[in-house]
Amino acid sequence: MIGRDNFARLAKQYLRECPSRSFTLRDLGAQLVDWLTANPAYLGEHKELALDMAKLEWAHIVAFDGPQAPVLDPEHLLEPGPGMRIGLQPYVTLLASQYPVDELRVAIGATEEGRNSASNVASRRKTHAVRKIGRSTKQQLFVAVHRVDSSVYYRRLEPEEFQLLGSLRSGRPIAAAIGKAFRQSTDRVPAEIPGLLEGWFGAWAQFGWLTVYQRRTVQAGTPITG
Repeated sequence: MIGRDNFARLAKQYLRECPSRSFTLRDLGAQLVDWLTANPAYLGEHKELALDMAKLEWAHIVAFDGPQAPVLDPEHLLEPGPGMRIGLQPYVTLLASQYPVDELRVAIGATEEGRNSASNVASRRKTHAVRKIGRSTKQQLFVAVHRVDSSVYYRRLEPEEFQLLGSLRSGRPIAAAIGKAFRQSTDRVPAEIPGLLEGWFGAWAQFGWLTVYQRRTVQAGTPITG
């Protein structure tokens, strides 16, 4: 996204300032988003787009091999009390971005899979895609980065859904979390909220995102704002 030469300079400086402190290279990029935020000069022409992609890339790593907590039993959701607290899997990251980097990463991945080493067509397509999105109008997007059967997926979220998941992860009781999620919503009529909640909780349970709330689980996949 920022060019091969720019990336080489970025990587060298990042390694100087944030050398490996772990036995595994998996953790080497853990500080990259914070470092790029403090050093935006390394992000090239499309700084905000590149930073959004860096956030998505780290969320992808967390989703791929992050720890998994015991899944909440479905019967716990049959009649949840207003004071009940629910946790989220540590490997789930709630990502707020200004550009559709989830779609861009999928498109680039497909291009790389079909790439022919004797052709520059794939590289030109990738560059064109980055420039096109970089020139597009910014918009607030919400994505959950998670895994199913050892594969990483991106799931777009409604604004209220994103807010609700973040509140549950932070330890708010269900009733308070729902109230906060819809308090400033102007696009929803009260009659449709129960149906939305039923659909969202059903999907989250199906994906295995919901766990028994424990304070120590509020870490790896905490919300990342754009």
